[in-house]
Amino acid sequence: LVSCNLPSQPGLLGAASLTMTFSFLTLFLFGAPGFLGGVLSFQAPAKLISSRLIQPTSLAVSPLFATSTTDIPPTRSAASSSSADSVASRAKRTAAFTDWARSNDIQIGGVSVEGGDVADGLADGLGLVTTRDVKPGDVVVTVPTNVVLSVTSPGEYNRGARELFDDKNVYRDAPWWAQLSVQLNRYDKVNSVDLDSGIDMRGWLDSLPRAFDTPIHWSKGALEELQYTYLSSSIASQKRQWYDQYQTMMRGLGSSSPLQSMTFADFVWGAENARSRAFSGSYGGSAFNPLPYGLTILLVAAYVGLGIGSLEQASNGAALVICGSILKDFVLPKLSKVQKYIICPFIDMSNHKGIGESGDVAFEYFGDAYSMSITNGPVAKGEELFISYGPRSNDQLLKYYGFVEQNNPHDVYIMPQLREWDVSALEAACGRQFSAGRLAKLEKAGLLGFSGDGRIGDNDDDDAANTGGGVVVSRAGGIDGAIMQALRALVASDEEWDNAGEAIGNFAADGSGGPQTEQLARLTARTALEMELASKPTTIEEDRELLKRMDSKAMDVSVPEEKMAVLFRIEKKKLLKETIDKLT
Repeated sequence: LVSCNLPSQPGLLGAASLTMTFSFLTLFLFGAPGFLGGVLSFQAPAKLISSRLIQPTSLAVSPLFATSTTDIPPTRSAASSSSADSVASRAKRTAAFTDWARSNDIQIGGVSVEGGDVADGLADGLGLVTTRDVKPGDVVVTVPTNVVLSVTSPGEYNRGARELFDDKNVYRDAPWWAQLSVQLNRYDKVNSVDLDSGIDMRGWLDSLPRAFDTPIHWSKGALEELQYTYLSSSIASQKRQWYDQYQTMMRGLGSSSPLQSMTFADFVWGAENARSRAFSGSYGGSAFNPLPYGLTILLVAAYVGLGIGSLEQASNGAALVICGSILKDFVLPKLSKVQKYIICPFIDMSNHKGIGESGDVAFEYFGDAYSMSITNGPVAKGEELFISYGPRSNDQLLKYYGFVEQNNPHDVYIMPQLREWDVSALEAACGRQFSAGRLAKLEKAGLLGFSGDGRIGDNDDDDAANTGGGVVVSRAGGIDGAIMQALRALVASDEEWDNAGEAIGNFAADGSGGPQTEQLARLTARTALEMELASKPTTIEEDRELLKRMDSKAMDVSVPEEKMAVLFRIEKKKLLKETIDKLT
């Protein structure tokens, strides 16, 4: 600071302008609450499924999904129940959880942990219920950062977890959910006391579910009851990836590591808690630290008071300190795409609602804490508070949380890729022959999907990505716009094709091929959806009748996945029927 002499700067006004410029830049990038109030919103770490059509190498039809899991050990330990914890069991274990939270400076004002529901009552569990009337703006929970579990990606460093590894790079390079699984298993199996904060996490660990009913634990027969190849194959790929990651972690631990007793079932338990309880955000800086600013004021006073330089020169140096702090805490983490994943004890008890959630989670920059506040209300005493886990489809909700949301506005259906559609049936429906030359152009453009193994992955940055190249049908937008573009190009007359310069891109807009082409394209899409719906072993009416019998206990439902599979496939068929109606 004292050596900063910038005579070319226009004095104090220039320093103030520089500071304000960076301030407004921060406001632009992060919003006024993020800079002035120190609030940076976090959301659940998932992204909406999107169409990813990779250029194929041939038009030959190949198996879209193929993954063997026969050599993977059980995902549940023998000691755990064959089904998830009951509400009563977890409630008994969490009796002392609130006392533990308060003893570790978690501020609770107006909520308690009680038996709750996810949206629409489709799955039971614990949740946050109000103990008083609350209104928008009320902060009901505040969790200091020294209590939370966190992973910063890339470049994670957790002393307690890394000390367990002989090969430190194995932990550093692992996906965020695997890193959190290791942290959870360290607390559970090695030492429940955090090395940095000295806090004993056992009181919180006892509140976590010890078993899950997510599809990774389902039998092959139960997965087939979903009547949805995409998710069944995605689960098989998830199981393979998680087992491969477990083996990698075990090799990195070394033979003398106290975590060598971690079984695959233990690792899955940690990964499922991470996947179902963590939130993510792009903020990777630190909380507000007043020391640099206080030191800056003292140095400015000394610089001017001792006659070393002018106030304008000192102000220039002070402005650089302020701007450097803004860059470090806000701008650089945003530009470097640093992602932080956190699990907040107590807040992690919140259940999900896709639209109309009553609360939101944020990082308090000036408070060095995470908070849950009321965003929609008022909420009366005794009602459950919901947050949004993000724009998640029922595929994601069932895969990682074990429930289904009725009329989910973010739901999608993944059809087989376009190359696997029944071309003859579609040609008969629209009365047009699909030119081999146009198919070749679609192939080159990557609009037919891709050939080869076609396995669905489980990329940790985009866990629900449509890596199989299937056709996406969403409740919000209908059938994928790129597929409608391809269908317009296929059904267009020779004259319309010539007028478009034989360019697929000229068929991107609705009606771009003319009214008749648009009508035929919609008819072709509708026919494909109708064929997909007709291929199901049961109708939606039969499923609804079966669900009524399950709810009335007219039939014995021995395992939870039986009912969950019926709920899931009803929602998928509803989505197909809605899209068919829109195309009519």
